[in-house]
Amino acid sequence: MTHGNPRRARLVAAALGAGVLIPVVAGATPAAAATTTVSCTSTNAALATKLKKDITAALVNRTGTIAVGLYDRTTKTTCTLRPTTSYDSASVVKVTVLATLLWDAQKTGRALTDREKTLAKAMITQSDNDATSSLWKQLGLTRVNGFLAAANMTRTTPGADNYWGLTQINVTDEQRLLKLITASNTVLTDASRTYIRTLMSQVVSSQRWGTPYGAPSTVSVHVKNGWLERATHGWRVHSVGTFKGGGHDYMMTILTHGNTTMSYGITTIQNIAKVIHRDLAANTPT
Repeated sequence: MTHGNPRRARLVAAALGAGVLIPVVAGATPAAAATTTVSCTSTNAALATKLKKDITAALVNRTGTIAVGLYDRTTKTTCTLRPTTSYDSASVVKVTVLATLLWDAQKTGRALTDREKTLAKAMITQSDNDATSSLWKQLGLTRVNGFLAAANMTRTTPGADNYWGLTQINVTDEQRLLKLITASNTVLTDASRTYIRTLMSQVVSSQRWGTPYGAPSTVSVHVKNGWLERATHGWRVHSVGTFKGGGHDYMMTILTHGNTTMSYGITTIQNIAKVIHRDLAANTPT
């Protein structure tokens, strides 16, 4: 989805691909403020305590339904909030589409075609919806579901009738996906993982908001965001990212809906991301 002062009708229509307009209610009432408790564990008890406190503080007075996932391999730190709550994926699902494409190609040992590479780059770096629709239709639900099963993303449900933007996602499964693209595993080859991260590192500057906010300059950033307004739950605004450097190797998923505007959702996500980056940077293992 194109960012930066988008035309409202075009944005909403494009959000699901295929030019289908989803009913919109201006100024939809946001959901009640988040009250579920943030949970953090770590080999560094002080870090877990600090993250829990700071993420909780970042949520104060923010309306909407917010879900958070953090995992840092270096300190074995995990933080979660609403880990299994489902959200309309919007464009965050595009990482799953690319992973499915590569996983399927791996089966026969084939390289992506020039067409597939062009579509994949547009889909991830520019959040191009037409490119996504082309790849989604090429793959079909059988292949998408096959990848989800292989990745153990058991709570993710692909959108029906080519509505990829209505795929139901959650923090737990998104974090599983981010783990798969950042460490060797039997689902994605090292080449496939590198390809995904490379494209996520090349996202256009206007779409690099969200989880990268506040990341130290020494940390490599890979991001994919999504945004969509619908009649219920107002704006969905999501951001997933992986980060490596400064003594840490971590990934973050923040999903939100019930936002009155897109910018409100972005601010919520960035308030959380900022304290996570800060707390990890201040607790680098020696």
